[in-house]
Amino acid sequence: MAHPKHKTSKQRRDKRRSHDRLDTPTLATCSNCGSAVMYHRVCPECGYYRGRQIIQKTVV
Repeated sequence: MAHPKHKTSKQRRDKRRSHDRLDTPTLATCSNCGSAVMYHRVCPECGYYRGRQIIQKTVV
C-alpha cells in the first residue's frame, strides 16, 4: 500500500477542498402562484409545473 512521503500541509489540504462547498440552489418563481420553486420541479404550493397541474393539492 502506498504511504505519503511528506505530510500534507493545512494550506495545501484546504486549497484542494476549496471547491467542495455546497452551492445554494437556483430558485425561480412559480408562474401560477408566484412562490419560490427549484428549477425543473413541481411547485410544492400549488402542484403546477410548466402551466399544467401535475399534483392535486387539497385545500384545508
